[in-house]
Amino acid sequence: MTDNPTVILSGFADEAANQKTAEQQFAAFAALGLQYYTVRFIDAGQGVKNVMALTKAEIAKIRHLQDEYGLNVSSIGSPIGKVKLLDVDDGTHNRFVPFKKYLAQEVQQACELAHAFETKLIRGFSFYHPRGTDPREHLPQVVEQLGKIAEACHRSDLIFGLELEANLVGQSGSLLAEIHRQVNHPALMLIFDGANIVTLGCSADECLQQFREMKAGLGWLHIKDYRHPHPAQKTDHVDEEALKNFVPADRGDTGHEAILRDLRGAIPKLEKKLKKRGVPGVFLDLEPHVKGGGQFGGFSGPDGFGVALRALCRTLDFVGIGYHLRDFDDVKAARGF
Repeated sequence: MTDNPTVILSGFADEAANQKTAEQQFAAFAALGLQYYTVRFIDAGQGVKNVMALTKAEIAKIRHLQDEYGLNVSSIGSPIGKVKLLDVDDGTHNRFVPFKKYLAQEVQQACELAHAFETKLIRGFSFYHPRGTDPREHLPQVVEQLGKIAEACHRSDLIFGLELEANLVGQSGSLLAEIHRQVNHPALMLIFDGANIVTLGCSADECLQQFREMKAGLGWLHIKDYRHPHPAQKTDHVDEEALKNFVPADRGDTGHEAILRDLRGAIPKLEKKLKKRGVPGVFLDLEPHVKGGGQFGGFSGPDGFGVALRALCRTLDFVGIGYHLRDFDDVKAARGF
């Protein structure tokens, strides 16, 4: 239906490639009908690297290949913010970097990568607080540091998207909403990820409530789902070994139907807001993890990614949100017909 609000489908392309080579990622996405991807881990001929470790030569090769496959980058899937807030031994292996150095080097590098790949969006996080402490105790420091990151992105005409994830200060919709309110910067937006809420033992109703808390600062959504094999129990820390039960968006405990139905009415206003910043529309970024996932990545394979994409499309069709996959007219246009 032409009057339906429309989203742009994207995804973490490394999840669709068995060896994570650029050619595998791009061939899978092109075959699935996608025209955007988030770059995270990729092999451009010198082994698999995080996007932050790519050389100029590798970036140039990736840009050439993505043009060949008719793809554009939706966001930089950076790990910015996935470092310790404080230099304390809390039993985790997360690294600590002095913030002044982190801002000048790694945050700046992420901004340069966004320009190199011609995207306005950088995905990031809200820092690891010492395990066993209350994340709210650390809000003042997180707000200060994220404000400086947002300003660095703003000076580069970019948007920093703060993803909801377990074990970080911003591990709930209410915490992210509070961070967004206190930072109060146009370059800071929020990324909703329902599965990351469910892993903490939350119900579908609680996921919807947290989505609504985040709506004022929402920038885009990550789409994956999770189904607990046993009755869910509330927790404030998720171990890697527990992250084995991700499923497509129409088969989990997140309640994507209700969340996307709620999103539907907000799309026109959000799309207008994003387009003013040079973003082409509202992205739904698939990060399915259907063959496994964790705090630094996940995997679905080309088959699993296709299953996850079709599940999302069925849900979007059901709630009345439009989207576009490549069709024959796109193929003809690419061939110059």
